[in-house]
Amino acid sequence: MALTVTLLNSAYLCGRCCSHKVLHPLLGPLLNDSISKLYSSYRRPGSQPEKKPSWENTDFSFKKGINVLKTQLSMLKEETKDYLIGPGGYPLSQYLLEQTKVLWEFRSQEDLNKWVISSDVEIGGKSEVYLKLGRNNQAALLYGTLNTEVPRDGETKYSGYCSMRAKPPVGSFARKKYYDWSNFNSLYLRVRGDGRPWMVNIYTDPYFSHQKDDLYSYFMFTRGGPYWEEIKIPFSKFFLSSRGRVQDQQHPVWLDKISTLGFTIGDKVDGPFQLEIDFIGLLNDRAHTEEFAYETYEKV
Repeated sequence: MALTVTLLNSAYLCGRCCSHKVLHPLLGPLLNDSISKLYSSYRRPGSQPEKKPSWENTDFSFKKGINVLKTQLSMLKEETKDYLIGPGGYPLSQYLLEQTKVLWEFRSQEDLNKWVISSDVEIGGKSEVYLKLGRNNQAALLYGTLNTEVPRDGETKYSGYCSMRAKPPVGSFARKKYYDWSNFNSLYLRVRGDGRPWMVNIYTDPYFSHQKDDLYSYFMFTRGGPYWEEIKIPFSKFFLSSRGRVQDQQHPVWLDKISTLGFTIGDKVDGPFQLEIDFIGLLNDRAHTEEFAYETYEKV
């Protein structure tokens, strides 16, 4: 009897896992919010747990489901067409000879909607961050106020950060996609800062990793002043990090498995900040021969 109950429970759990893996890509656009809340266990220290079941917030509208299905099928059609043309929707000859590529530029509200902003408010902090179009709608203006005051919840030890992160690419039927930057060797930006340092972060999802997402960072020091500066960052200068601490300076970036890119400020200096970004692109600098940007030492 005990063996029968165990087998039934195992079959039930397996059925739940399998149905989730099959149905989530199909119903992802409809159930994405509820499923993420259902499987998320994070709760700010001191806050009360949500008593209302997540499934009660789900909208099972048949008309909405049909519209979502049409949208996903249209996306699948475009993806298939691009795949038949070549890598990234370009002919192979054009893809191989491509030396520059603009990933993001900021000219409209639609361009800003491709990014999300966050701060330590999520953990009870007091920093503020905002994102809007700059003067003449020619750049993105990221600004706010940094506050390093630690929330008094008895658990949080550090605070004082603000960030801006690109939304990860998503394929049809909520499939996870990646950026492929393997044809380039440098990140190219045109920015105007206020003299404060920023961390440029690249999130990857490599084939072999013990973490869900590997984080590669580079410290970008802005000049300040009224003039724009163009910054070229070879990918060899990015280091594998964890919570701002260097973990591995010789681990290469998986350029064919890029999840997203972001900017973070957390220099432990209270006060206002701002960063203007004209565009973010890629560069294949054929004159660049550097294999590794940091000084290394041989162990004796």
